[in-house]
Order: sequence, then structure tokens, then C-alpha cells
Amino acid sequence: MNTNEIARIASLVGVPARTAMLLALMDGRAYTAHELARIGGITPQTASGHLSLLIEAELLVLLKQGRHRYHRLASKEVATMLEGIMQVAALGRKPPKVETGPRDPGMRRARMCYDHLGGRLGVAIAHHLMAEQAIVLEPDGGALTGRLENVLAAIDLSFDRTQSANSVPLCRPCLDWSERRFHIAGPLGQRICNHLLDRNYLRRREAARGLKVTAKGATALSRWLGAERWSKV
Repeated sequence: MNTNEIARIASLVGVPARTAMLLALMDGRAYTAHELARIGGITPQTASGHLSLLIEAELLVLLKQGRHRYHRLASKEVATMLEGIMQVAALGRKPPKVETGPRDPGMRRARMCYDHLGGRLGVAIAHHLMAEQAIVLEPDGGALTGRLENVLAAIDLSFDRTQSANSVPLCRPCLDWSERRFHIAGPLGQRICNHLLDRNYLRRREAARGLKVTAKGATALSRWLGAERWSKV
């Protein structure tokens, strides 16, 4: 491993304005340079220079659609790196009781973690699927069981096990930034998140990673997860 390359990536991510822009892109969406400049609290000209460096380092990709140009994270590996940095940055703080993750209660409840669901809701769904023996989720990986289809059917959700390439795990653990417990990443996590959005159980907040649980969603999810688990979401 080239230590100089590691140091270069670390220095690129370590500039506060760049960090703010990268974290904004963790919701899986693409943003313009002007939007990212506002997020980073810098001028569009300064943002353009930062974004060029991040694209050159393959941390971001540039998408062109008509006259518009959008930026998004280059890969899930970049998102995983950023999530890991957020976790490490929260370690070792004093006083003893540490408030981890975002202060915004809505973000703590449900948010996008790149292309899957994080926050208390994401963790609750993972724990429900484990309790129902539909998945196995351990620090070094995840697996599906034969019970998954029946458990997902309760919210009219189906999952195609053949959709993923052989090299991509269908289910993997992702340590939640605020809850410090695992939620579900991989194709299964993405499918669950998209389904809840498509059914209007969840709704995106404007220009934010946070997700709002709708009244319809609260009814369906509380029935699916059970009253005790839902009370903790």
C-alpha cells in the first residue's frame, strides 16, 4: 500500500469545506457546484477548485445532463470511508456521556446512509429481521435465510436474490453513526429503503439526508416492527 497515497486522500478529505460537501453527498444524491458551495460555506469559485481535486482523486464523479453538471460520490467505498471517519471522530470524547451522531432529532430517527437506511429506524429494521431469523448480521458480514421472503411480505416487499453479482454480498452490516449498532447495507438495504420511499412510508427532506416518517408509514411500520420496537424509533 502506498503510504503517500493514503496521506494524499486524508489531506483531501481533511479540509473542512471539502468535508462538509462530501458529507452532504452521503444521501446518495447529486448536487451542483453552487449547491455544494453553499453547503461548504465558500464561494462557487473556491468550491470549483475543491471539487476538481476531489474528482481527480476519484472521490467524486461528475455527471453531465444537458447544460447542468452534478457531483456525487464516486463509489460505495468512498461512502464507507466517510462513515468510518465520522465514527472515529466521535471516539474518546469527554465528558463520559457522549451524544453521538447528528443533533437533529429527525436525522437521528431516519436518514439516508448513501443508498440505504440509517438512524434508529434502520437499526430497528435490522434487529427485526435478525429477531425473525430472516437475516444473519455479524461484524464480518451478513447472510439471508429462507425466512426472508415471508418476513418482507408483511410490508408487500419482495427481494430478488439473483440481482447482485456474485462478488457483491446481498446483505452486509453497516455500523450506524448515531446508534453505534448495525443497520443493513448492500442490495437488501437499498431495496428496503427504496420500497419505503416508493410506498410513501418515508419522505425525503429538502436538501438533507434526513427522512421523514409519514403517518401512513408510521402505521405500517409499527405494525410490522411491533409496538415495543417501534416505540424506540
